[in-house]
Formats: sequence, C-alpha cells, structure tokens
Amino acid sequence: MSLPTVTRQYTLSEVGSYRNLVLGEAAVPKLKANDVLVKIHAVSLQFRDLMIAGGTYPVALPPNLVPASDSAGEIIAVGEDVKDWQVGQRVCANFATDHTHGPPTPANANTALGGQAHGVLTQYRAFPSHSLIEIPEHFSYEEASTLPCAALTAYNALHGPVPVKAGDFVLVLGTGGVSIFGLQFAVASGATVIATSSSDEKLKVAAKLGAKHLINYKKTPNWHEEVLKLTNGLGVHHVLEVGGGTLAKSILSSRMGEGQISVIGHVASASDDKALVFSLIRGAATLRGILIGSVAQFKNMVALIEANPETTKPAVNKVFPFEQAIDAYAYLESQQHVGKVVIKVAA
Repeated sequence: MSLPTVTRQYTLSEVGSYRNLVLGEAAVPKLKANDVLVKIHAVSLQFRDLMIAGGTYPVALPPNLVPASDSAGEIIAVGEDVKDWQVGQRVCANFATDHTHGPPTPANANTALGGQAHGVLTQYRAFPSHSLIEIPEHFSYEEASTLPCAALTAYNALHGPVPVKAGDFVLVLGTGGVSIFGLQFAVASGATVIATSSSDEKLKVAAKLGAKHLINYKKTPNWHEEVLKLTNGLGVHHVLEVGGGTLAKSILSSRMGEGQISVIGHVASASDDKALVFSLIRGAATLRGILIGSVAQFKNMVALIEANPETTKPAVNKVFPFEQAIDAYAYLESQQHVGKVVIKVAA
C-alpha cells in the first residue's frame, strides 16, 4: 500500500494553556533505516500533559510541541535495517524512546515524548525500533495506550530495588492513572492494598479493582493514623506518593526499616523540610523518585499483565474522539475521572 505523506496533528501554539492546542497538518518525514512508522490509534493523557501545556513542567520544550507521551498503534512501515518488527504488529513506544535499560540518564531523558521531544498526538509517527514494545493481545488500542507512562510508573515503583511481594501492604493515594495501576499490580502480586480518595464513589471503584481497605481523606484528615491501625501499628511496605502535599503523612504511614515511598508526581504544596527529614530518619524509610521506566522494564510489565489478565485490565474512564482532544484535556483537569482519559486517534 502507499504510505501516508501527511499527518494531522496537534501542536501547542503557545505555552500557557491546553486551549492553545491547534489541529493542523504536517508532512510525514522519510523513514530512517532503523525507524518504524506507526499509525497511532489511541493516545492517553497524563497530569504531566496539563503541566506542560500550562508551562509549569520544568523542561525546555521544542517550538510548536506535538504533545502527549502515551500511545498505541500499528506498524505500517519499517526502515531498511529493521529486523525485529513487521508491518501489522501492534505496539507502544516507551515514554523516553532511548531509555532501553538501566537507570535514566540526562541523555535518554531528553528523548521523553511530549516534552523534551515531540509527542504522539498525531495520526502517524516514526519511532526508533529499539523504543517499541508489542502490546498484550487481549488489550484494545485504547487500553494499551495507558501503558507507557501511568502503568510503567506504577510498575517501576513497585518492582524497583525492593520489589513488592505477597503479603505486603501497599498504600495508593487517590484514583488517578498511576494509583489505579499501582493498585492492580499490587493485587496481582498478592499484596494488600489500602486506597485513599476524597470521594466515596471513587473508593467503590477502587474496591471493585481489589483494594481491601478504603479511606476517605476528607472524612479522615489524619489518614496516616488509620493506615497504622489497619497495619497493626506497623505501617505499609510501599507508598505510591502522588505529590499533593501528602508526603509527610506518607512517611508516617510507612513501615520502619522497610518503607519504600515512591514519589510519582509533582509536589503541589510546600512542606517543612526539617520535619520531613526527621520523619524519614525516624522511620528509616526510603524515598525514591520515579522517572517512568525502561524498555526492559516495560517488557517485564507486559509479562506480568499477560499472566494476570483479569486483575490488570486498564481502567479507561472515558474516550474522546481526535477532534475533541481539548475536551479530553478539560475532562482530565476536572478530576472527575477514575483511571485514564483516552483520545481515539484513528477512526
């Protein structure tokens, strides 16, 4: 078949608001020898996408940024040197395309899609072949589009230097994309999950997904005390800390000598550093920043998903058509969702 020469895509005409996104056309570049051309079927949004559009994400952006980092699509062409991929395969690209294994580096961090590098809110995009992962067979494109950032961040948090194990207690804060995947991966690993939210309705969804203990933090503002009660005064082994001014209570919720606190989001409010440091020392806890994950970790995560198809099905809250991408951003901003907000790119 003849390959497309034009792609419709969104660009950020001016930093300051996602309402500055403009839908236009661009030429599909000639495929490099080690690249793969993908027809994008679905894109999922992150809180990071709101921050980038709003100008509060601390990285330098290319002019007229094509936004968004997470997509799923099908291969429609491969470069002449590509041996591992074939036309028709269904794939995701890793969040940072050059982060293939090991820890992140300044160099591979600069290949982060939708930020330092142009993203995926486009009909067609070329990716380096080493950045791709085949998606689970039982996932739709919309479900698979949620994997590169939210799912892999949660997986990295729980399967880092001290992996979650059966019998552990895991605390997830809120019901956003990363927290919900963390809940599901923890349940799949045999852990007991404690979930918090300001909404009883959202907590009902968390319970359906396998959370054993539920805390409404509006009704229980000192929720760390409830966490300690639920764990017989010992605290949890893992916390997925979303960075909403909750870090001090996350530290107090963690288990002495064993607590792993994974910071997965942007800290929204200032805290007393001395108090935080004291809590860390007193709890002998580990505080770890999570910068998504590598291609190697992505492949391991897919293996976990395929081994636990029922408990790891992505929670897609709402799907918007491509022409309504700005509405999708607005819905994400409203925080009405539980799980992921997705844009369907291919008709």
